[in-house]
Amino acid sequence: MRRNALAWTLGLIAATATNAVQAQRTDDNAVTAAEDAFGATLGNESIGLYSAKQVRGFSPVDAGNVRMDGVYFDRQGTLPPRLVEGSTIRVGLSALSYPFPAPTGIVDYRLQKAGDERVISVVGALNAYGAPALELDAKLPLIPGRFGIAAGVSYAREEYYDGADARYLRAGVVPRWRPSENIEILPFWSISRGRDEEVAPTIITAGNHLPPKIERRRHFGQTWSDNEYDSRNYGVLGKARFGNDWALTGGVFRSINHMPSGFAELFVDTTRDGLAREKVIADPRQRAASTSGELRLSRSFREGPRLHVLHVAARGRRLDSEYGGSAPALDFGVRPLGEALPMPEPAAFAFGPRTHDQVRQWTGGLAYEGRWRELGELSLGIQRSRYEKSVDQPGLPRTATRDQPWLPNANVSVYLGKRLALYAGHTRGLEESGIAPDDAANRNEALPAIRTRQSDAGLRWAFADDMKLVAGAFDVRKPYFTTDERNVYGAIGEVRHRGVELSLSGRPMDTLSLVAGAVLMRPRVSGEAVRLGRVGDRPIGQTERVLRADLEYRPPSLAGLSFDLSMSHYGERIASRDGVNRVPAYTLVDLGARYRFRLGSAPATLRLLVANLGDTYTWNIYGNNSFGLTDGRRYVAQLAVDFDG
Repeated sequence: MRRNALAWTLGLIAATATNAVQAQRTDDNAVTAAEDAFGATLGNESIGLYSAKQVRGFSPVDAGNVRMDGVYFDRQGTLPPRLVEGSTIRVGLSALSYPFPAPTGIVDYRLQKAGDERVISVVGALNAYGAPALELDAKLPLIPGRFGIAAGVSYAREEYYDGADARYLRAGVVPRWRPSENIEILPFWSISRGRDEEVAPTIITAGNHLPPKIERRRHFGQTWSDNEYDSRNYGVLGKARFGNDWALTGGVFRSINHMPSGFAELFVDTTRDGLAREKVIADPRQRAASTSGELRLSRSFREGPRLHVLHVAARGRRLDSEYGGSAPALDFGVRPLGEALPMPEPAAFAFGPRTHDQVRQWTGGLAYEGRWRELGELSLGIQRSRYEKSVDQPGLPRTATRDQPWLPNANVSVYLGKRLALYAGHTRGLEESGIAPDDAANRNEALPAIRTRQSDAGLRWAFADDMKLVAGAFDVRKPYFTTDERNVYGAIGEVRHRGVELSLSGRPMDTLSLVAGAVLMRPRVSGEAVRLGRVGDRPIGQTERVLRADLEYRPPSLAGLSFDLSMSHYGERIASRDGVNRVPAYTLVDLGARYRFRLGSAPATLRLLVANLGDTYTWNIYGNNSFGLTDGRRYVAQLAVDFDG
């Protein structure tokens, strides 16, 4: 069946071929597109030290530090590649260009946009574990220079490391209207729909030990404990310039994450010799829906070699969440971990009432950017945020929290010549803290907003025409969240992540591209819980060492062919609240190749990849002695072709 799916995809590609055009999906290459090693996504590829889920040990998405083409966006739903062509992590020096930076870094998504070339792209793939996928993208300039549409749709059946699978439909549409050279308006809409998504197991050990090694690619949960989700994002983004000195930027967005049904598969009290008790928890409908937006007016002044820019901005969001109401856990008894024990699905689940909460937040800000040619840059900002959250729990009176912090930021960079720059900065923020994990007694509960702060400093050195080094030190402080003795997830202290980060990127030779980096960090927890011995002084799941290098080599004698190598190393991680249980360090190696050619007269790229070449076995850490499986060796084959319309 999978061979037929790929054959059908290739047949569609061949039948669609017409005239060659400027490449679109055939040029997707994160290694050659990355500005630095701090994290970038392009199409289906991601590289770098950081991601939307992890920057300096924290999640920018959970913290609410998301931008869409530079505009504030409260993301709740999934952003499919059919809507956004990629994203970039802005941290350290790369965040200086943002008038209002954030302590956890910023993940900035780029909308798909139609240009002046008509391009239709088809991508067919056999992804990990032989799962077929088909993607169709189009960029259509309907009125050249004025109006066009970028649109795409994809369908995939994905296979996972635990033997589970799922079906996904993803689509996005982005009209682009440019009524004049100085005005751009971008409405957009997307949907991501997942069905028959079998739940990944959460393995909770009976003490400070790791689960025994079990066979991957064997689903041992219940076949009926499937998740379903529908995620939608839509809105409009606009940018305009008035004369040479004024600019107006803004957007209004709606983001919805809706789960009609959900389950958790818990394998608790897992012993060293591999016995575990299976518990299944069913959830009623869960939903989070946010309306957010930003309006920013900028005024620039030129004074010889100096440029001054003033920004006045207003941001707002309204988030309504519905969660909880889980049915009592179903206990299916003890059995060897990794072995399936099918049980009949209950005719009905005894769901309870759900919790409803509302967040209202308004933020006003004033920022200044000064740029002195060949001398340096200065960025100053102040924000005042008004945050209100009300929670209606079943059987309890409404509770409410309010906060109105002042949030300053200051950043400076100094040029010590054409190739060397120094920078330093300090930022304070008010951020969300995500939801309680599946293994907690208060699972799925939305957590309160927290105050955060960050200081960092470093340098950028362009020591060759095509090579750049960025080195920095950082200090990030936040409340520390973990489960307590009652297994309730919440803040029990402060966590401080101090460290250094390095990025080396560029082309050391014409045939070689390199993106390499390192994070050497000292994460520590402090507070009364540490002094009393209730928790250890190292946070759960955080490593003190991450090393990564991505290379692409293009043999000069083999036109169109390139080879790529990715190597990443992760240090030891703490796995228990008391700091005793630990997951050892591990290393991953990926090996791939690209062949660029023509299918008829259309540009095409064949991509082959072997991920986790050494079949390394390690564990994800979800919480206190709570673990999940990770991917083993897997193979990917992808063919992308670009056509004109």
